[in-house]
Amino acid sequence: MSVKAVREIDDARDNRGDDFESLEAKVYQTIELLKAAREARAAAERETQRVREQMREQAHEFEALRRELVGLRREREEVRARVEKMLNQIDGLTAAEGGR
Repeated sequence: MSVKAVREIDDARDNRGDDFESLEAKVYQTIELLKAAREARAAAERETQRVREQMREQAHEFEALRRELVGLRREREEVRARVEKMLNQIDGLTAAEGGR
């Protein structure tokens, strides 16, 4: 075998080794990317759960405020009716005094 042929065989072995090392590095890089993606997904799921819980709490608070608003409006209308009744009675008294 010539020296040139031996060098070509050695170069081919080195290239295969380099190719394998390159492939190995890519596999490890892919593994790290997969780990990072899984961690990001888990963090996103935790955040989603937190936001959903906040939304449930706000929905309960909203409903309580809505009920309170309805009650206050009802109370306002009752007070308005009572004030109008008193004003009508005052008007009736002043009209009766003016007619004397």
